[in-house]
Amino acid sequence: MPVAETWLLPDGVADILPLQARTIESLRQRLLNTLASRGYALVYTPFIEYVESLLTSNDVNAGINNHDLDLVTFKLIDQLTGRLMGVRADITPQVARIDAHVNPTDGVARYCYAATVLHTRPQGLSASRTPLQIGAELFGHAGIEADLEMIDLMLTVLAEAGLTEKLHLDLGHVAVFRALAVATGLSSEQEQILFDIYQRKSIPELKEFCLDLPHGEDFLVLGRLGHDISALTEQLSTQAKLHTDVLSALDQLATALAHVQTHWPHINVGVDATELRGYYYHTGLVFAVYAPNFAAPLAKGGRYDGVGQAFGRARPATGFSCDLYTLTGYLPEDVQKIIVAPAGRDADLLSAIASARADGHVVAQALSVSEKLNALEINQYATHTFVKDQSGWATIAL
Repeated sequence: MPVAETWLLPDGVADILPLQARTIESLRQRLLNTLASRGYALVYTPFIEYVESLLTSNDVNAGINNHDLDLVTFKLIDQLTGRLMGVRADITPQVARIDAHVNPTDGVARYCYAATVLHTRPQGLSASRTPLQIGAELFGHAGIEADLEMIDLMLTVLAEAGLTEKLHLDLGHVAVFRALAVATGLSSEQEQILFDIYQRKSIPELKEFCLDLPHGEDFLVLGRLGHDISALTEQLSTQAKLHTDVLSALDQLATALAHVQTHWPHINVGVDATELRGYYYHTGLVFAVYAPNFAAPLAKGGRYDGVGQAFGRARPATGFSCDLYTLTGYLPEDVQKIIVAPAGRDADLLSAIASARADGHVVAQALSVSEKLNALEINQYATHTFVKDQSGWATIAL
């Protein structure tokens, strides 16, 4: 490889330079403190482990694998054992493993994390292949209360990051579609076709496909589901309304919608029962927050009961995650006072430097008396410098 190309990074991989790194690290610490104050214990997980642990399935007996996660996971052979290993593309399965075996807890367990993951391909336009994922997981409670706590936590994290204006929250529930698919006896091929149509939001195609389906009108109703959940529930067929899983899922959607409208009135919220993101991973309520003019969600999450089954301990679970790189893209760079000081061991100068550092400011000192006190030569991000006057050492803006 020519020398000129050795410094180039792969597509979707980037260095984080000082100003952005300071903003990211400051936000990471604030958000982890926010999560910790709500009882979420911080865990660190290995960036590489056996691939079976990373690609957990909600229904291993049915042969359902998390296909999307499999595609974005880098894999390699362990030179010690010859087994296939993977670099984590998502931290949730690792936390499920901790909950199941490493730190089993009776009752509710809450965990949080902040670490880099690796994807084989970007998960969106201009997205990083090495997102810095921060998130929280709650295990051991099957009720809607856990989902509402997770929605509140997700919105609180975004508010702590300074993101409150013009946000849109999408609510969905994968159990509605899954229950109707079972109730109407859809084949796996028909289910996949409907799944693809819903993902594309193609109403004309949906109408045409549903003409030949038994109770196809129910799947059309899902495509029209909006804020008035009870009114649209009445449009479902008698068979659908007799299905307890359908009614339970719609009731949970209504509860979540009312909760957000009451406690987060400034958030624009919508309901979409055809939002099947993570269909083979999530099992219940799903949610995602979007900002204007940005296709990818700022944060997303949902219920994924049974994810620990692969580890021998299936438990109710819900969680959310977001990418710190994405969040900081909406924030101004962190403004910090950075002072350059002249060289020397003068007691008054050293005292002034120590005092400034104790106040939380950054102080970079010249290495020799011959070095020019120039911000670009000592610290290109400097904002102030030390000067000596009659009263001692003082700082002035550059």
